[in-house]
Amino acid sequence: MMQLDTPIAYLKGIGPQRADVLKKELNCFTIRDLLTHFPFRYEDRTQYHLIRQIDEAMPYVQLRGRIDSLEIVGEKNTRRLVGLFRDNSGVIELVWFQGYKWMAEKLKIQTDYVVYGKPTLFKGRFNLAHPEINLATDDYLKSASAFQPVYSSTERLKARSLDSEGLRKLQWQLSAFISPSFIPENLSVEVIDEHQLMPRYEAFKQIHFPESALHLQKAERRLKFEELFLVQLRLLRANKVRTHSSQGYVFNRVGPLFTDFFNHHLPFQLTNAQKRVLKEIRLDMGSGRQMSRLVQGDVGSGKTMVALMSMLLALDNQFQACLMAPTEILAQQHYATITEQLSGLPIHVALLTGSSKTKARRLLLKNLVEGNIHILIGTHALIEEVVQFQRLGFVVIDEQHRFGVAQRAKLHAKGIYPPHTLIMTATPIPRTLAMTLYGDLDTSVIDELPPGRKPIKTVHYFESGRLRVNGFIKEQISLGRQVYVVFPLIQESEKMDYQNLQQGYDNLVLEFPPPQYQISIVHGKLSAADKELEMQRFISGQTQLMVATTVIEVGVNVPNASVMVIESAERFGLSQLHQLRGRVGRGADQSYCILLTGNKLGPDSRLRMETMVRTNDGFEISEVDLKLRGPGDITGTQQSGVLDLKIANLAKDVQLLQLARSAAQAILEEDPLLELEKNQTLVNTLNTNGREKTNWSKIG
Repeated sequence: MMQLDTPIAYLKGIGPQRADVLKKELNCFTIRDLLTHFPFRYEDRTQYHLIRQIDEAMPYVQLRGRIDSLEIVGEKNTRRLVGLFRDNSGVIELVWFQGYKWMAEKLKIQTDYVVYGKPTLFKGRFNLAHPEINLATDDYLKSASAFQPVYSSTERLKARSLDSEGLRKLQWQLSAFISPSFIPENLSVEVIDEHQLMPRYEAFKQIHFPESALHLQKAERRLKFEELFLVQLRLLRANKVRTHSSQGYVFNRVGPLFTDFFNHHLPFQLTNAQKRVLKEIRLDMGSGRQMSRLVQGDVGSGKTMVALMSMLLALDNQFQACLMAPTEILAQQHYATITEQLSGLPIHVALLTGSSKTKARRLLLKNLVEGNIHILIGTHALIEEVVQFQRLGFVVIDEQHRFGVAQRAKLHAKGIYPPHTLIMTATPIPRTLAMTLYGDLDTSVIDELPPGRKPIKTVHYFESGRLRVNGFIKEQISLGRQVYVVFPLIQESEKMDYQNLQQGYDNLVLEFPPPQYQISIVHGKLSAADKELEMQRFISGQTQLMVATTVIEVGVNVPNASVMVIESAERFGLSQLHQLRGRVGRGADQSYCILLTGNKLGPDSRLRMETMVRTNDGFEISEVDLKLRGPGDITGTQQSGVLDLKIANLAKDVQLLQLARSAAQAILEEDPLLELEKNQTLVNTLNTNGREKTNWSKIG
């Protein structure tokens, strides 16, 4: 008997070979997986066009007529099947370049067909390449819908006749099984009634084969709400469980290290936002429960200072602390900054990265386990099994979306209890995305810049304005300032990147010749030692210009650098542009970001440039970025487990997400651990979904 967990191979018409390609191309293993491969749009298949009505503006046409002739023409690689298709108004060519032998055997001359495809103009005549074609039988004509589903497919699927039409036929076959027993309800009666949701089985029927626009609207609302609600319920429940049962170290002492630093070593007065976040952290760490807190703050807002002062609280309570950064450059930057800020205090800070020498590493590990190192800063090298602390109580993870959850979990295993965890990100996350990615974490936002910081002025120039840009750079250098010039990185073509960078460097040397000007160059092909040498030359002021790829997106803090020039800025995403801009504006001088682009920009590129010029607000920028690129591109692949949404769209379904979150919060307010009888359906649903995915909710 067919069930949701039945392997896909058992569905009539699939078999082992088609099942294999469905698994590889769509990650489709069961009937449930196929049912949740939703249409991405719908077409009106009740309307027919005449051949003489076709024009270039039509994206698709549907014709009804007969095939007059079929002929395989061309030689070797150009062989194709050409059919002449006629209706009462004219004739059009149908062309197949692939699978043409099979099509030639399948199609019959002088037989009624319905064809559907994209018209292409070739040598003054229209043709349809690889059209969808069906016999115009009574059954087919009756099944034509104003909401014909269209499914995403791939070339390998199409080779197995699993294009959109092939997938539609499978879904139509499945629709006969859909019933309340085949697709049981997974939400409680209260939730369904309160939010006036369509029954679940009915929603699955209507999403694939809607009876009307209203039925489709209700089906989409039901399935989107369900998806978002279950994500929110799982995250919020994990937070409740952690709050109720995840025991943590109690840091109830504000001791001499924190007090001495606050009174005598603070480089600048804390902003009200920093004070507020520190207070939230202190309350967390004194509660007896493990803290898992996300701190969001724009570039330069003072997140590292908050992290440092939180680490001092751990030290005052006789615990060690560590900070994990995603790159060696950033780890070294943190080490240099924190060591300088703690100079004069009896605190031993150490650095551990992949390039740490064996002898020094051995001594470091010995001192760490003996408790002689108080703060350890490093890269993913910190999670290696040989790295053991005497008493780890506090962990800071910087730019945490660059680490996999399994990596972060290993840090939690280095103590009796999971250490208090502070997660920092300078990549502003839209509120909708934060609710979905980090809904199980407590969140703080540092929304003020330290006093004295001037907003960065951002301008956009086309290539034709390069002379003005070069003149401005010379003016800034004559004032004693330094300049970054950043080139884009295309991962698919490192060779091309290097050539672009090298050509850009050569052009700059001509424009800014030695010995009057000195230029550093940093890129991925340099060794770590050479990168460090070039960075230090720029940091120390020996060079006035730093030519680089996006390796300097994070980790370089040069207060004297006041100009950021971004070459081919249209090839960067908004978040990356904002991150790069944040490399300047760190001193008291007015800073500038110059976006250089080609003369022709598409609408998305133009919107990105306009947004950067208009605002310095990272959160506003992130909202625009979410709408342009979607959540996966913003956060990177590490978070894909949470973002495997089948139908909801975080950029478009904001109101529904907020409604779903409120509904989940209301249930957990009444029943924090979901123990009431009426919530057991929800518990069963969460448990079923939990078996399908690893639950990392306690990791942060």
